[in-house]
Amino acid sequence: MTYLKTGFLKWKPDYDSAASEYAKAAVAFKNAKQYDQAKDAYLREAESHQNNRAFFHAAKAYEQAGMMLKEMQKLPEAVQLIEKASMMFVESGTPDTAAMSLDRAGKLIENVNLEKAIDLYQQAASVFENEERLRQSAELLGKVSRLLVRARRLDEAAASLQKEKNMYKEIENYPTCFKKTIAQVLVHLHRNDYVAADKCVRESYSIPGFNGSEDCIALEQLLEGFDQQDQDQVSAICNSPLFKYMDNDYAKLSLSLRVPGGGTKKKSPESQQEAGEPVQSATVNEEDDEYSSGLC
Repeated sequence: MTYLKTGFLKWKPDYDSAASEYAKAAVAFKNAKQYDQAKDAYLREAESHQNNRAFFHAAKAYEQAGMMLKEMQKLPEAVQLIEKASMMFVESGTPDTAAMSLDRAGKLIENVNLEKAIDLYQQAASVFENEERLRQSAELLGKVSRLLVRARRLDEAAASLQKEKNMYKEIENYPTCFKKTIAQVLVHLHRNDYVAADKCVRESYSIPGFNGSEDCIALEQLLEGFDQQDQDQVSAICNSPLFKYMDNDYAKLSLSLRVPGGGTKKKSPESQQEAGEPVQSATVNEEDDEYSSGLC
């Protein structure tokens, strides 16, 4: 391109004009659905902006190149370019834009590479947290927690949920804290850690409005059923709308929850009589008792 050539009267390439021409070419290729050529043009635009130290515009061009790769179904390569763009957004002093780019990249790769999506969402959440934008950070951590559950990385999911819940508590979004407590309890019970689940509920009593709420009562009943090995009670709670209509990954945890020991609750003689079931006597057979101490 002539803008990049130098000579006796032109000592420095005109990177700004070159970038503008590459951008026009990229749009033309994109409109013609010639995505490979559009991607190359965006990359050349990005390079020109970089040489001109216009890092924000370079980042935008890299991001657009990534979107062209997405159209070509080359998702790992697309994500790689978008990550590069996010680093340049940070360098240019626009971390919020960097976090949003990482969020977009996570959405692109989520159905292809779960582990990579988790990493991208965690990066984005960290950027927002560093900027003290806790609501946005908590929302991204929500994605992290759900995907960790889906990947069966339950120890990490429990830690992520706690961090997410702490953020919602700090911004005083208490109803969301209640829902996060339900998710925490389900994760802990699937980890076979009843003590951690019980501690979660007890610690949540300090959250305004939790004690006596529908969420609190349901969790107390769930833990009671779990402690008494009453699968019927646990299943009844887990099939209630409060649990069934949670995010899909948590709803699946709820529906698959089983109490240890087979879940058969021992019935009292009174409840057996009420149900018309035969009651096994706890006393020794009279005939055996007559001779238990031997013949007179």
